[in-house]
Amino acid sequence: MRTRRPVTLATASAVALLGAGAVGMRALIVRQAAIARRRIGKPLGEQALDADRVWRRKKHPGDPVELLLLGDSIAAGLGAGHRRDTLGARLAKGVARGAGRPVRLRTAAVVGSETAALAAQLDALPADYRADVAVIVVGGNDVTHRVPASRSAEHLEKVVLTLRDRGVPVVVGTCPDLGTLRAIPQPLRALAARSSRQLAAAQAAAVHRARGRVVALARAVGPVFAERPDEMFSVDRFHPSALGYRRTAEALLPAVLAALEGSRVAVGTCVEEPAGGPPS
Repeated sequence: MRTRRPVTLATASAVALLGAGAVGMRALIVRQAAIARRRIGKPLGEQALDADRVWRRKKHPGDPVELLLLGDSIAAGLGAGHRRDTLGARLAKGVARGAGRPVRLRTAAVVGSETAALAAQLDALPADYRADVAVIVVGGNDVTHRVPASRSAEHLEKVVLTLRDRGVPVVVGTCPDLGTLRAIPQPLRALAARSSRQLAAAQAAAVHRARGRVVALARAVGPVFAERPDEMFSVDRFHPSALGYRRTAEALLPAVLAALEGSRVAVGTCVEEPAGGPPS
């Protein structure tokens, strides 16, 4: 039978100090979040450029490949100065080169969306619309709004399953590394980096269960964003620049082409433009 130790003054003092430290840390994080919001602001507004159209129609004959983008501001292309530089346009042009066919881009992604909004984005599509491939990029807002990773992953898995049950191949770019955002001060940036890694891992497991393809954006493009922030980020230092979207599209493109090939959509040899080449 265990005897209960008396609560000494030293023990009570230690507990009080730990509690005060936790409260102090929470207060620090709140202050740093406010600093980050002021630094980032909204110089880009909340509306991405409309890049939905048929890309490369003149260069490639045939029926267009239907490319669907779901997700948040990165999927929508916020931060690109021209529609040809959005993530969707970059992917559309890359798929057109690889498939030897034009690509019709449809962007259902909405700036500011969390993963929970994906189902509504899908439901908002016309009833007769069917994509040949769907690309999803989401997660950053879940991290900044402190949505539990398990809940975000559950929402993502349901949407991927819905698309796969409709016969649509799906490629998911998992949550980027928010630790590359220098506008966020420390230690908040370190916490954001850890949370984004946890979410990316949960997303990858969920997508694999739902029979989708995964591209780990934190690993694929995170290092170059960290090393060259002035080039890779747009003016708000939060969303990608034209070059940032180009690198992100290049990371996603092989999986998108593989998904199309697996679904028997004709795919030829993809020849990427060299760095510094023409943007369109």
